[in-house]
This record gives sequence, structure tokens and C-alpha cells, in this order.
Amino acid sequence: MAVPKRRTSKRRKRARNTHKTAPAIVIQSCPQCGTAKRPHRVCADCGYYAGEQRVTAQEA
Repeated sequence: MAVPKRRTSKRRKRARNTHKTAPAIVIQSCPQCGTAKRPHRVCADCGYYAGEQRVTAQEA
């Protein structure tokens, strides 16, 4: 059975885990109304996506 010979230090453990962070949330401005929105999603304020109105503003 494999058993570690030495204890893993905090520095070595943290250096190994640096790539495990969550990616930052990307926010773009809506080309129709200019409000902040996530990419590839319908704008919550105006209801537009890809230059077309997909939902009414009350539903969004």
C-alpha cells in the first residue's frame, strides 16, 4: 500500500491546486440597450438576442 514518506507542505499543496480555481464570470454589454448581460443569453431588460427580439420585456 502506498504511503507518503513525508508530509506535503502547504506551499507545495497550494502550488499544485492553483489551477483548480473557478473561472471568472464574463459579462458583456447588450448591443440593443447597453445593460450588462451574460454572453449567449437573452437580455433581461429588452428581450433581444442576436439582433432579434426573442421574448417580450415583461417575460425576461
